[in-house]
Amino acid sequence: MVCAGLAPAHSQAEPSPAQPSFSRQRELIRIVRQDCGSCHGMRLTGGLGSPLTPIALRDRPLASLVATIIHGRPGTPMPGWQAMLSEDDATWIAQQLQSGFPEEQRP
Repeated sequence: MVCAGLAPAHSQAEPSPAQPSFSRQRELIRIVRQDCGSCHGMRLTGGLGSPLTPIALRDRPLASLVATIIHGRPGTPMPGWQAMLSEDDATWIAQQLQSGFPEEQRP
């Protein structure tokens, strides 16, 4: 936990979320490619769910994408993933989706 009193006085920016470890990033890539890909297309270009490409997401606020990942979209097939993902995980996924999601690394 970071104590607000320890932050530099000139810093007004919100702290950035913690980056998942490299092994967790690999797990998240697999989750997105396999689980999300089952609805959003294995290439994330759309299917039952909308495309998750940088072009499709370019005008979406990061906070909105994170909320959708965590809480889902009521009234649609999009489930919330809060049972499997932390907010930091969801933030990392959303950032990666907006910049071009990495491919799954095969051993």
